[in-house]
Amino acid sequence: MQVRRLEITGAFEFTPKAFPDHRGLFVAPFQGEAFAEATGHPMRLGQTNHSVSARDVIRGVHFADTPPGQAKYVYCPQGALLDVIVDVRVGSPTFGRWEAIRLDSTEYRAVYLAEGLGHAFLALTDNTVMTYLCSTGYNPSGEHGINPLDPELDLPWSGELAGEPILSEKDRDAPTLAEAKADGLLPDFATCLTHYESLRSAT
Repeated sequence: MQVRRLEITGAFEFTPKAFPDHRGLFVAPFQGEAFAEATGHPMRLGQTNHSVSARDVIRGVHFADTPPGQAKYVYCPQGALLDVIVDVRVGSPTFGRWEAIRLDSTEYRAVYLAEGLGHAFLALTDNTVMTYLCSTGYNPSGEHGINPLDPELDLPWSGELAGEPILSEKDRDAPTLAEAKADGLLPDFATCLTHYESLRSAT
């Protein structure tokens, strides 16, 4: 497993080795030992999610109140997508910045984003499947979103879209990053760092 620490604190890329043969292919997108070595703590598993998206569907930008927050380890077992991590933590040196990584069923890369980070993706093929390992279960009252078409964020959709973006009504009506900050909805960077340290101390 190759691991790359991304520029946004709390975000990592994992690239597993695939083993193709005459029967097909075997790959382990999540490996607990490699994960713990990279992050300093094991992956807590509270829920697994599975989504199927048509071409040009955008989901996100989603984040949760931290603590407890919801960390995500995501990969694409079918199709291809552009995965985007957005730093929405107020006070972070990379606040408002994003990183984009292609996830697909060719290389089976995975991305981990710690609690407090925003997550979105664009499906690049029909029937694109996203698998999420989540540290906590779904908590509707603690879930929030940023409009993925926020012009100030300028997320990298335009060069990847085949047509018009397809969004849920909830995502389309979500506030901009500036509006969410003004309304006090965004996580605090220092609080998130304390939470991350508590996870490492608990191991």
